[in-house]
Amino acid sequence: MIKELVICIIIVVLIFVGNAITQGYLNESVNITTQSLNELKEELVKEEVNLEISKKKIEETYGDWKNRYKKLAYYVEHDELEKVDTQLTGVKSYIEMEEFSETVPELDKAIFILEHINNKNIVNLKNIF
Repeated sequence: MIKELVICIIIVVLIFVGNAITQGYLNESVNITTQSLNELKEELVKEEVNLEISKKKIEETYGDWKNRYKKLAYYVEHDELEKVDTQLTGVKSYIEMEEFSETVPELDKAIFILEHINNKNIVNLKNIF
């Protein structure tokens, strides 16, 4: 009886530790990507948009997202991650075409989806039931 109880406690502790680690990485990924997108948005709403800085920033953000995507795909719904990937691809193409007025709404959508993913994966009673 005691052996089974110890095993159950160890399993529960491992579940909570694993959740804390994955939630921490998700929060870090969302915060870093959101911050990069907000910096890009600030650059794009200026009167004189520097195209080279914008291209460099979206390339860095997209590259970082691709690296994080691989790890997040283990425990976050692929559909949600693909939505962010699609938005970032749209942002990238609008910047290359120099359609800055179209880029800002795409950035806002990407930020919203990132925040949605973060809120959806938080362990709380609302998400459990």
